[in-house]
Amino acid sequence: MRISTKGDYGVRALIELSHHYGEGTMQSAEIASRQRIPEPYLDQLLTTLRKAGFIRSVRGPQGGHALVKSPDEIRLSDVIQSLEGSLSPVSHLHDEGYQCRAAHEVWHTVEEETKRILDGVTIADLAAREREYNRTGGRYVI
Repeated sequence: MRISTKGDYGVRALIELSHHYGEGTMQSAEIASRQRIPEPYLDQLLTTLRKAGFIRSVRGPQGGHALVKSPDEIRLSDVIQSLEGSLSPVSHLHDEGYQCRAAHEVWHTVEEETKRILDGVTIADLAAREREYNRTGGRYVI
């Protein structure tokens, strides 16, 4: 599975919003600046994230975006699936007439394990990792 910039930028936007969870809305320009995401592209992603139920958006000069639920309730698997689609490594894995049973079993296992790993990570987990990285200047600390 390969995560595109759509998935990467969308996750980064949610991480940024999680840093400000409960503080009101953030404007897309601020999210774009902090996460170094092109603002026009970010606006498209925020629309997708809103439609998927991760964020709410408020129009107007005091408007912006905010998480709908706590960052520890937002699983990475759900975010990636909403932005990228299926977690399957093969686009036609679930088609009725998939021909190769041996390969099907391997691809299905890859899909299940990918989902299991991403289910175990929340936006809160990623935000905590980012805060630690910023606190230590990128040094690994035990």
